[in-house]
Amino acid sequence: MTPARAATYLVGALLLAAWLASAAGVGRPPFQGVPRRSAESVQLDTVALNVQSQASRLRQRLAAAPALQAPIRNPFAFAGEPVAMAARPRTLAPPIADPPLPEPELVLLGVAEQGSTRTAMIGSGDELLMATEGQTLAGRYRVAKVGVDAIEHVDLGTGATRRLFLKLPASLP
Repeated sequence: MTPARAATYLVGALLLAAWLASAAGVGRPPFQGVPRRSAESVQLDTVALNVQSQASRLRQRLAAAPALQAPIRNPFAFAGEPVAMAARPRTLAPPIADPPLPEPELVLLGVAEQGSTRTAMIGSGDELLMATEGQTLAGRYRVAKVGVDAIEHVDLGTGATRRLFLKLPASLP
């Protein structure tokens, strides 16, 4: 036998002995059994059972309780409504709606562009309005988008979207 093989057997035997020695030191925990209940927990269980039995008795008694009767007279009603009035159907007046505001006459006259910002020139009767995206027109519309030849604006009251297109000079009044 060579010294290397003998050393291998010796190291293997030492490892086996160490493993067996470590397994021998591991013990099982002692069996503790069922824990005993304290006197307080037994008393609480008795009270809980008593409450449950009383609740079931109450449910049974409520199931057999007599139903309430309708009152024979109402001390707060002094006289009944006449039969002729009761037979006539009651109609409510329809709610009066606010009349819609007239649409202002808006005409897109031109679009100016400075850098990336576009400004729309809009004619409203004798007025000239200039607006960019996000501004309010005539107190009623918010400009959503200004394009090269059109603008898109949203009615603040109804939420409707409206578009104005650029008119050619020949078609302007």
